[in-house]
Amino acid sequence: MAGPEFAADLPDVIARARVVGVERLLVILGADDDEEMARVSLLSREWEAVQFAVGVHPHHAHKFGDDPDASATLVERRLHEQGAVAIGEIGLDYHYAFSSRDVQQAVFRAQLRLARRRSLPVVLHVREADADALQMLAEEGGAALRGVFHCFSGDRAAAARALTTGFFLSIPGIATFPAAGALRDAVTLIPDDRLLIETDSPFLAPVPHRGTRNEPARVARVLEVVARQRGVEPAALAPRLVENFDTLFGCPNARKAQLYKD
Repeated sequence: MAGPEFAADLPDVIARARVVGVERLLVILGADDDEEMARVSLLSREWEAVQFAVGVHPHHAHKFGDDPDASATLVERRLHEQGAVAIGEIGLDYHYAFSSRDVQQAVFRAQLRLARRRSLPVVLHVREADADALQMLAEEGGAALRGVFHCFSGDRAAAARALTTGFFLSIPGIATFPAAGALRDAVTLIPDDRLLIETDSPFLAPVPHRGTRNEPARVARVLEVVARQRGVEPAALAPRLVENFDTLFGCPNARKAQLYKD
C-alpha cells in the first residue's frame, strides 16, 4: 500500500478492507526506497491499524555489495524513522538472481544479526534457496530469531522444513490458484498457532481477481480458501489469525517507537 499503485485511491482501498473486517495490516517497505518512505506518514494517518516492516530485499542486495553491513545500518535508521515493528522482507532469491548469491547471503546475514540484536521479528523472502536460508537462520541465531516465511507457496515437505525454524508460515492468494493443490495440501500441516495469511499486494490477486491489482480487502478470499482447506469456518479461523499476528508483531495500538530505544 506504500507503492504508487495505490496513490490514486488509497482511501477507497482502506474502506474496502475495513468493510470485509481486516483488523491487522503489515506493510513491507524497502529500506532503500525513498519514495515508499515518504508515503509512510500518509498511510499511518489514513489507517491506524497499519504497521510496518522495513528491510533490504534480496533483489536489491547488490546495492550493498561493497559493504553488506551498510544494509543493516540503513535498515536500523529506517526502523527508528518509521517506528517499524519488523525487519523485512529479507532473504534469498536464487530464481531471478538480480544480486549474486554471495552478496545476497552477506546482506541477509547482516540483517539477521540486526534482528537478533534488536529482538525484532523478520519477514522472509525465500525462493529456490530453502537449504541455504535454513542453514543461515540456524547459524545466525536459531531459536533467538523469530519471524514469518512471507508468501509461502511450497508443498508439505517445504512446509515441514520451514516449521522446524519455529517461524510462522503466511499463505498468499496463490492458494486460490487451480494449480496450487500442493500448497493447499500443505496448509493442513501448519499448526493453528503458526499460521498467517496475506495478499502480497499489489501482486498475486486471488481467484477470481487474478490478473488485476491486488489489495488488502482480498485477504478475505484467502481466508475463505484456507479455512475451507482446514475444515473450519472463516469466522472461526479469523480470530486465531489476529492472535497470531499480535504474537509476532504486537498490537497496532502499542507505542511502536518504544520498541527501538537504546
